[in-house]
Amino acid sequence: MAELLHTLFVFLVIFVVVFALNVMPIFAPPTWSVLSFIAIRFNSNIVLLAVVGAVAATLGRLVLAKLSTVIVRQKFLSDDTRKNIDAVKERLESRKKLTFSILLFYAFSPFPSNHLFIAYGLTALKLKLIAVPFLLGRVVSYAFWAYTASSVAELLNYESVTSKSFFSYYFVASQLFGLLTIYVFTRIDWARVFTEKRLRWRRRA
Repeated sequence: MAELLHTLFVFLVIFVVVFALNVMPIFAPPTWSVLSFIAIRFNSNIVLLAVVGAVAATLGRLVLAKLSTVIVRQKFLSDDTRKNIDAVKERLESRKKLTFSILLFYAFSPFPSNHLFIAYGLTALKLKLIAVPFLLGRVVSYAFWAYTASSVAELLNYESVTSKSFFSYYFVASQLFGLLTIYVFTRIDWARVFTEKRLRWRRRA
């Protein structure tokens, strides 16, 4: 009984940590690397770790997307910019199966998702459209990366894994690039892109 309570407590802590990291809009370490680190250092149950991590990450990202809607879209975006982004919203709503497939494919990858959810929040689309494919994809990808990391570490008898191993200049650069991507996302003239099939830069009012 004591061992069960200890296990539940450990996974509760992991859930809270992963959730908090996924609410952060920038400079949080990738969840897959955190779970891989835990799998290596503490020999955790990979499947359970992946499920807990995916649920926590999904809930955290949904909060981030909602904050993006409530704070950024409603408080900082001009009416003209909101109308421009609404063109993307209408497009995604009219092609839900394609949107689901694209989001699921992205969720299978180890790429950062904070910028994706911030951009998604700017559209004010229903959160369930992104929640389901993200959850499914992340369960699989987290299990894969955690298992791969622990297997490689065991094979190489690697005992010097530290939290610093998962933070690099590449990660910082990717986060800054993501912010630039969000800015570009708001500046593209989406209505003209969809009608003319050509990339257009929106003029400032």
